[in-house]
Amino acid sequence: MTYDKKLIIGLFGFGVVGEGIYRVLKQTPTLQAEIKRICIKHPDKLRNAPAELFTTEADLLLNDPEINVVVELIDDAEAAWHIVSTSLGSGKAVVSANKKMIAAHLAELLQLQDENKTSFLYEAAVCGSIPVIRNLEEYYDNDMLNSVTGIINGSTNYILTRMNEDGMPYDEALKLAQQLGFAETDPSLDVEGTDAANKLTIILNHAYGIVSAPDDIMCKGITQLHPADSVYAKEKGYSIKLVARAHRVNHTDVAAYVLPTFVGPRSQLFNVRFEFNGVIIGTRLADEQFIYGKGAGRYPTSSAVLSDIAALRYGYKYEYKKLHTGVDYHISNDHVLRVYVSCENMSDVSQNDFIAIDETYNSQSRKYITGSINFDKLRKAAWLHNPANSVIVFGDSGTADSLPPESVL
Repeated sequence: MTYDKKLIIGLFGFGVVGEGIYRVLKQTPTLQAEIKRICIKHPDKLRNAPAELFTTEADLLLNDPEINVVVELIDDAEAAWHIVSTSLGSGKAVVSANKKMIAAHLAELLQLQDENKTSFLYEAAVCGSIPVIRNLEEYYDNDMLNSVTGIINGSTNYILTRMNEDGMPYDEALKLAQQLGFAETDPSLDVEGTDAANKLTIILNHAYGIVSAPDDIMCKGITQLHPADSVYAKEKGYSIKLVARAHRVNHTDVAAYVLPTFVGPRSQLFNVRFEFNGVIIGTRLADEQFIYGKGAGRYPTSSAVLSDIAALRYGYKYEYKKLHTGVDYHISNDHVLRVYVSCENMSDVSQNDFIAIDETYNSQSRKYITGSINFDKLRKAAWLHNPANSVIVFGDSGTADSLPPESVL
């Protein structure tokens, strides 16, 4: 779909981002975009916009033939799916920031776009203002990607920064993140790594043409980390980050996971602190590229949404070129990671699961093991889910401190 007329927008949601979009569009006539109606959930709430713009009836937007763009900015993933699927089905272009909905319905969304020949853009769903999706779609469309590695959840990065640098206990760091608005009242999606897994699902599609579900990605958050882990990290010169990583194991296999990671000073991720995000794109020809910025919040998210709206002026749509390269990439669990496991008792961890053990340490308060383990063995290990154990990947296997083996180039 191309636009030779004004963009008439139906907006779902009028929180901090929705209001920001409304204000910027009013102040930027060059975008030639106008919000016709806004669907909200709570009609009695005072809002800084004319009352006649608001409705609680979604169908007034979805069935309005004058509205040619729907901007979806709500928290409810299932309601968002209804809004987006209905809009695409009726030929309306859609802009969304709902990574949970996109990750859960990725295959269906691809089919809807193809059948209805319309645009569905969602840069804001992954890392806010950092243009990860557009870069993977356009700049890296012909360059063989070795890896995409990133800190893609600002809430956990803020908490870990406070824990690592200030020695703050997890509960105290989480409370501070909530007070500052970096973490939700229910932070489980962030701290358990689910949010990062949703984003990595989307990244996998644009990086390698892999259509997967979040459940296909091994995911561990930061709730099992122990204060002794931060002590170990400082002694070794590491910083602990929650890292999402996808990297080629060979010509068709891609490893994908979200795990706490020891990041060394050679990695650009080492200095990504507080609520900031950072993504390293490792390529065959261009080596490594680093993108850094705020991944959430009113202004970063609004920036990405506005960029997508502006792109609709010239009919931009994702081409999903990686789906049509002739190379069938898929997620593989057959690769090796080097890990650190800390525990209360050595008997809590089966050392027979390791390919090789580099070091063991015993003290009265805490024990740890470092060594190499097959990813599939780690994924299936019962001790991985013991709340008394923490598992952290070493940066030489979990970040861009090292490139993939020569054999994959």
